[in-house]
Amino acid sequence: MTKKNITGAFRVLLFSVLFSSISLFAQHNNTSPQSEHHDSDIQHEMQSTKHGDEHAGEESEEFNASEVILEHVKDSHGWHILTTKDGHHVNVPLPVILFSKHSGFHIFMSSKIGHGHSYKGFELGHGTIMIENSKGELTEKSVEGKILELDEEGNLVGAGLPLDFSITKNVFMMFLAVLILIIVFLSVAKSYKKRGVAAPGGLQGFLEPLIVFVEEDIAIPNIGETKYARYMPYLLTIFFFILIHNLMGLIPFFPFGANVTGNIAVTMVLALFTLLITNFSGNKAYWRHIFAPPGVPKLLLLIMVPVELLGILTKPFALMVRLFANITAGHIIVLSLVSLIFFFKSVFMAVPSLVLVIFMDMIEILVAFLQAYIFTLLSALFIGLAMPEHEHVQA
Repeated sequence: MTKKNITGAFRVLLFSVLFSSISLFAQHNNTSPQSEHHDSDIQHEMQSTKHGDEHAGEESEEFNASEVILEHVKDSHGWHILTTKDGHHVNVPLPVILFSKHSGFHIFMSSKIGHGHSYKGFELGHGTIMIENSKGELTEKSVEGKILELDEEGNLVGAGLPLDFSITKNVFMMFLAVLILIIVFLSVAKSYKKRGVAAPGGLQGFLEPLIVFVEEDIAIPNIGETKYARYMPYLLTIFFFILIHNLMGLIPFFPFGANVTGNIAVTMVLALFTLLITNFSGNKAYWRHIFAPPGVPKLLLLIMVPVELLGILTKPFALMVRLFANITAGHIIVLSLVSLIFFFKSVFMAVPSLVLVIFMDMIEILVAFLQAYIFTLLSALFIGLAMPEHEHVQA
């Protein structure tokens, strides 16, 4: 049974990464289109903001902790390693994949457009721009980190931004995590096939307690002994998918450290999977409890039915926000403690800051396991609630 679960988890893992990647691509392309005759005004606003940021940086060299922290927490098109004393940036570039309806597909490395450079009319946006909404009104939109396409005169090309399918930090680390999990899953499955009923050892011996824990302490109590097996591949997938990203996000050097599970698009996709599986697994008793709760007067149905329908969405929404908020908060706290050294401009802050960072990292390791457990537990609970026993409903 365990070998079958691992094989199923391997399949679900590929679908999870595919849809998570799509959600990240959509997140990079969520700026609304604007009319062409406003391009000059838009570009002027963008350049004003950009130059304003540059002048502000020239006037003050004070350490901006919030800017540095947010830069490390959010997704980007490359890995920033360090900045030398002479202002030279050491980065690991990632592939940029764009589609423009005016100039077609473009593939190049993000170093081509890094730090204010332009390549084939593309450059990274800074600050905000003014765009026209459906009502013809100009509204301010942030283009920080988004890739813009400009013509020779510096105006935005066409009626919108190019579609961005780039391999960002989060996408790259998801691919890396998938590669690691594939190797681990296949290795463990091979060990089960080779050892049979013999005592597990090595990697199999390390992972089997976690697999058994998900099965006996999460799946069976919440879904039931007769129904849990078909959901084990999904539960194992989300548990290990979340766990490995939480742990890899705590490693502060390339190619780790990306805030994948602290990205709302990724947690949204995971919560969406739970929502779909829960509702497609729902039996007649589940839907009857939503649209015709037993024992409820008919007049109250006008209130209870909308509340129950809203509850279908609030459950995965809580899953999404809980994972996103906890992981992001942990990254921010650790980076804030490191920033104390630069904020006070004193080497004497290094020792207490380092002690606090190590302490917080120990807590974050616990949080990494805890958040994977909570997400998996609540997913199993929601699935189990969608398949209530007939006797239980009548009671």
